[in-house]
Amino acid sequence: MRGATLFSILLGAATTTTRVAADSGTVWVTPHDSYSSSVGVLGCKVNTNRIAYWPGSIDCDNLCVELSYEGRTIHLLRIDQSEGAHDVSYDAWNYLYTGHSATDRPTAGGGVPMEYRDVDIGECADLIKTKGRKLPLSAPNSMNFLASCLASDTWVARNHILYNIMDPICTWGYDEACDLDWPAANQAQCPHALGTPSSLKSAPVYNIMYPSGQKHLAGSVPVAPGAAPPSDSAGPATTWSRSGLVVSGMVAYAVACWL
Repeated sequence: MRGATLFSILLGAATTTTRVAADSGTVWVTPHDSYSSSVGVLGCKVNTNRIAYWPGSIDCDNLCVELSYEGRTIHLLRIDQSEGAHDVSYDAWNYLYTGHSATDRPTAGGGVPMEYRDVDIGECADLIKTKGRKLPLSAPNSMNFLASCLASDTWVARNHILYNIMDPICTWGYDEACDLDWPAANQAQCPHALGTPSSLKSAPVYNIMYPSGQKHLAGSVPVAPGAAPPSDSAGPATTWSRSGLVVSGMVAYAVACWL
């Protein structure tokens, strides 16, 4: 935690937020069109059009970034780590750059200098879709990150919920909440067996593709305009970009072993 001062306020159903000492400055912001999370935040339970993919490790308190350009301001969840670029969701970049959603008036371009400021997580509360605005994490694959946050009194330690979903784009597992008896146990208890590689289609994640602005089901095979869509009988083809948790192929291996 970066010199944070903790205090409690009422956020929705009594959710506690953390006030952080704000970093600020100018960064060159580039568009990113495929959702991922290096700590396993579930894309089916957050607004994937308002995500920051920035350098540096994901913090247990400092998860909300305010980004401004030419009088327009938005807030972004910082839940994925890039290799150096200051990427943001394509729709967020397009709105800041042009004033329009990428689905309405998609624009191509590269890095744009924008002003950023780290802000209280309460500013990003409306980007989290869970009850109580708790950060939705993968019970099978987020435990390393969660354990680091549980080691002290952090915002994530007080405001998280685990689901039995294996990947950030919600294509494998069960859409069910799990319980964690920490520190007595380091694995969550779920209604179904933890990490069951069952094909999940009830919680889709959609990406807005660059530069077309078309919505595309995350994990499925891209289709060229005018082409017939491929059969989905084999289930979702998961690619977990930059997650550091599970990558394409390992999931398929897990499914094969399970079957």
